[in-house]
Amino acid sequence: MTWDLLPLALVDGVAYASLLFLVSMGLTLVFGVMGILNVAHGAFYAYGGYAAATFVMALAPHSESPILLFAALFAAAIVVGLVLGGVMEFLLIRRAQNYDPILKLLLTFGAFLMLEDIQRMIWGAQPYSASEVVNRLGNIELGDITYTTYQLIIVPVTALLAYVFLEFFLKHTKLGKQTVAMTHHREVATSLGINAKKIGLVTFVIATILGALGGALASPTTSLVPGAGTDMTVLSFAVVATAGLGQITGALIASLLIGIIRAMTVYTAPELEVAVPYIIMVLVLIIRPHGLFTVAQTRRI
Repeated sequence: MTWDLLPLALVDGVAYASLLFLVSMGLTLVFGVMGILNVAHGAFYAYGGYAAATFVMALAPHSESPILLFAALFAAAIVVGLVLGGVMEFLLIRRAQNYDPILKLLLTFGAFLMLEDIQRMIWGAQPYSASEVVNRLGNIELGDITYTTYQLIIVPVTALLAYVFLEFFLKHTKLGKQTVAMTHHREVATSLGINAKKIGLVTFVIATILGALGGALASPTTSLVPGAGTDMTVLSFAVVATAGLGQITGALIASLLIGIIRAMTVYTAPELEVAVPYIIMVLVLIIRPHGLFTVAQTRRI
């Protein structure tokens, strides 16, 4: 790693971390509110990416506007979140709410396998990409280093989304405050009149949109192939385990930690790139078995 490459590595790491945080935030939110480790969450990433690539490929021949293509990424994530998240919550998650945690885990794993097969039925095995977005936005030269405009846009866009969600939605809206109450104590929140089914549906749809948005925003720089959902499932679980279950702010810090160290590894020891997130997770769990940001809590008996 040279000083010339350090800025590029940092931008790469933060950009990767921003997408990883979107997916991990959705996974953390569902666990915090509903107590479910959703193994199918990685499939939302894949569906968002494939849908975004499909939207962009359909629009690109008919429009010269890079803004329209960029907006199509968000439209794809919202469509996937509303349809896939709403259907899955109503047909599966809602009915499994009172099941044993292990059974919930197995149900979401079964849903993940089904979604993987449906994905292959719809899009096949060929790679998909929304690279036309990157091409249309062009490049920017800062000093002696050339960055893609998309690479520089994606970080502030993701930061804005995180701020709106963490600071505005959760803290300053009625629905957000009810969601936080459900996270702290589901039984008490329900006894105070909060509609658990409504909060569960909204939470799961939002989490699905976040997961799909991670895939949609990754699709311009990544070729989507079968197995993308599996990779993201494992990676997002590594982030959540590093941060601590249910820790949304912790997931942000863990994503930055993993993203930046991974980017540095790409430039210094690329053979270790795939292993880096899991090495970080193992080292953290050896020192803090419940994650970096989990606090000790009293146990109800």
